[in-house]
Amino acid sequence: MWTQRIKTGLVTTTAAASLLLLAACGPSPSPADSSSAPPTSSTPSPSSTSASPTPSATTTPSQPPTTAPTSAPPAAVGQCKADSLTATTDSTGGGAAGSVYEKLILTNSGTAPCIIEGFAGVSLTADANGGPIGEPATRESTTPVTKIELAPGKAAWAEIRYTQAGNYGDCTKVPAAGFRIYPPNDTASLFVDEPHDACSNAGIKLLTVTAFQAV
Repeated sequence: MWTQRIKTGLVTTTAAASLLLLAACGPSPSPADSSSAPPTSSTPSPSSTSASPTPSATTTPSQPPTTAPTSAPPAAVGQCKADSLTATTDSTGGGAAGSVYEKLILTNSGTAPCIIEGFAGVSLTADANGGPIGEPATRESTTPVTKIELAPGKAAWAEIRYTQAGNYGDCTKVPAAGFRIYPPNDTASLFVDEPHDACSNAGIKLLTVTAFQAV
C-alpha cells in the first residue's frame, strides 16, 4: 500500500512539474491581453460622434414667370370718308380771264383722326341727289400729293378752278345747283350748294382741282 501511494505521488508530482515547464516555455501575454490594461471608455469621442441629421431645405413650388402687361398697339389711322367729313367752299380767292378760284375745304367731323391724301372727285350736279353734269374736274398736278392726318375738327383744302360756261361757244348750258364732291379713295359723296352754269355736252372741261394741302 505504501508503495502505491509513493507511485501515485510521483505521478502527481511529475505531472505538476510538466505543467510548470510547459507554462514557462509558452509565449508571454501581450500588453493588450494583459488584465492590467486600463478599461476602454464606452463614451464616444467628439470626433466620432455622429452628426445630427440636417433638415432638408424647404422647397418652394416654382411659380410661372410673371410678365408685365403690354399695352395694345395704337389702332391704324384710316382714310377720311364722306360720312365723317363736312365740305365747304371759300370763293374769296378771286378769279381771272373768265375763271373763278376757290378753296374746297374738307373738315373732319368725326371723333377719330383720319388720313386724307390725293385728289377729290369734283363735278357739277343738278341737285343734292342728282348725277353729275358734263365733264368732271381735271387734276392739276402742280401741287404735290401729301398725306395729311386730320384730327377731329381739323381740315385740309384743295383749290378748284371754275371756268365760266359762257367762254365756250358750243356749250349747251344747264343750270347746276352745286358741286358733287368725292373724297379721295371714296365712292360716297358730299354736296356743296353753289349754283353755276354747267355744259351738258361732253368734251368741255369747266373744272380743275389740285391735291389736298394742310390748312
